[in-house]
Amino acid sequence: MKDFSGKIAVITGGGTGMGRELARQLVAEGCSVAMCDVSQTNMTETARLCTQEAGQGAKVTTHLADVSIEDQMNRFRDEVAKAQETDKIHLLFNNAGVGGGGSFVAGPRSEWERTFNICWGGVYFGCRAFLPMLMKADEGHIINTSSVNGFWASLGPQTAHTAYSAAKFAVKGFTEALINDLRLNAPHIKCSVVMPGHIGTDIAINSRLVIAGKEDTKLGAEALAMARTRMKAMGLPVDQITDDQIQAMIDDQGRQFRDNAPTTAAQAAKIILDGVKSETWRILVGDDAHRMDELVRADPEHAYEAGFFERLASAANWRLGGVRT
Repeated sequence: MKDFSGKIAVITGGGTGMGRELARQLVAEGCSVAMCDVSQTNMTETARLCTQEAGQGAKVTTHLADVSIEDQMNRFRDEVAKAQETDKIHLLFNNAGVGGGGSFVAGPRSEWERTFNICWGGVYFGCRAFLPMLMKADEGHIINTSSVNGFWASLGPQTAHTAYSAAKFAVKGFTEALINDLRLNAPHIKCSVVMPGHIGTDIAINSRLVIAGKEDTKLGAEALAMARTRMKAMGLPVDQITDDQIQAMIDDQGRQFRDNAPTTAAQAAKIILDGVKSETWRILVGDDAHRMDELVRADPEHAYEAGFFERLASAANWRLGGVRT
């Protein structure tokens, strides 16, 4: 698919970050976009930006849907067909995701499953819902967002990171398995797995809201207690830190994650779209992702040792692994 003009794309998680930038760049090329998100406010802003930049004939529609709930994804599909006046789509970007569910051992099961169900379930339900519409197109492409945590299940030795990593490994494996499945049964459809490194998005901020099911970023008592536990494990003087100080540190971490990333969301979107045009099935996003991939492949046996993380952090200029909630 060398040209997106006149095509129709579906994007999950289109309200912010890479989803928003994918929508903006696609409509600028004349591609119609149907996006879903759990935040209508965020989607409205994305749609406003897209309308300013839309190429000839591009149509933008927004739809509220939780990607972890199959009924909502099926409703999203039906709404897309009606709003875009079509029975086919050409591009499916299963982009929605959240962070959370760090510890399988010590964390709450509800947060673990919420994270896994969004990051993996959203890809699965997205493909189930929209495959019939892709089948009706003359050409199609499925783009599933995994992560560097889809080949390295860690944020460093001080931070448990199980739900997100497990989901991203599932996304990677599923997409790789689709390559041959599509060749055999739907050869006009291609697929790609996207594995971004540290991208400048609001995922660290938005994840807290989605997991908690609220729009207030203020941490509750349970989240504060978990943050204290993680800080203590990192050797920080938690007895001398107030709840307000913990809140401020978490908020600042989210802003730093977005503002200090080596790759912007706009740059990431361009890399992804260039990968689709070149039919690249494995799209690494960011120099840090490429470097991490090389290091893990070179020494998988020691990938979860402290010394490996130090080498990786230095080589990839990776500074994640702080307090997450």
